[in-house]
Amino acid sequence: MGLTAEQIRLGIDHVAAIEPAFGRALAAADYPEPRIRPTGYQTLLRTIVGQQVSVAAAASVWRKLEAELGEDMAPGALLEKDFETLRACGLSRQKQGYARSLCELVVSGELPLDNLPADDEEAIAELVRIKGIGRWSAEIYLLFAEGRPDIWPAGDLAVMAGLHKILELQERPSEKLTRAMSEAWRPHRGAIAIFTWHCYNNPAL
Repeated sequence: MGLTAEQIRLGIDHVAAIEPAFGRALAAADYPEPRIRPTGYQTLLRTIVGQQVSVAAAASVWRKLEAELGEDMAPGALLEKDFETLRACGLSRQKQGYARSLCELVVSGELPLDNLPADDEEAIAELVRIKGIGRWSAEIYLLFAEGRPDIWPAGDLAVMAGLHKILELQERPSEKLTRAMSEAWRPHRGAIAIFTWHCYNNPAL
């Protein structure tokens, strides 16, 4: 599971104590709600299904896949389906390649989702072996599903924009600067990432 409400509060409070701008933003916007997704293959498959389509379109594809594969959506069941069957569910050729990559790694045991490396960078390296899963998707999985407390998706535009607003910077920071600034916030960067999303476009700020 992802970070709990208490973990998020403690993380933000810790950073606000050393960076007053976070304290000011917190007073205006309050604490964010937890963002929690289940661990395992289905969450990563949902990520692939949802890429570059609307929420409604992704939900429609997911319902069709459930009807075709069964509620447990077993990876072996997906691998048994042919191209036309999966296309009828709404999966393009490219997304079928991504989904098959995920399923093959899971079925073969090469990607042990129940036992990813404890080191965050090593875990990211394992996840990006899946075609269609880049660093950002891997970081989001580790933060929202595994609840790793120091995940910092520095390349996320909303994280950069959130920091721009919270820290009252002259311009939106680059990914490199966003990563450098975050070093002082270890090991609570996951909570701060969630807070930046909460503050992004928040009318209270």
